[in-house]
Amino acid sequence: MKFRKTMLVALCAATMGAASLPMTSSAASVYLSVAPPAPRVEVTPAPRAGYLWVPGYWDANGHSHVWRRGHWERERHGYRYHEPRWTQDGGRWRLERGRWDRDGDGVPDNRDRAPNNPNRS
Repeated sequence: MKFRKTMLVALCAATMGAASLPMTSSAASVYLSVAPPAPRVEVTPAPRAGYLWVPGYWDANGHSHVWRRGHWERERHGYRYHEPRWTQDGGRWRLERGRWDRDGDGVPDNRDRAPNNPNRS
């Protein structure tokens, strides 16, 4: 009986821990029927050692666009950063969120069959 109780507590703790983790940005695509407005003009700050400046972009909030100001991303050596962008997809607009890519091929690492091979066919 004591073993069952311990296992139940451990299972509950693991479930609660997994539920509290943030979803990755590539977990779900965001679609809107209206094109994003033109980007706003932002002043690009001076380079900062160990960081990459990501310019501002139009994000999605429900059924409308909302501006996200530019921000610094800590560099990840051996990775390439793909900025957020909107693409047209069958009459709708799809947001491709910013992400780091290990081999620079443009395929998100969690969907890449060869995430370390930039020369794959």
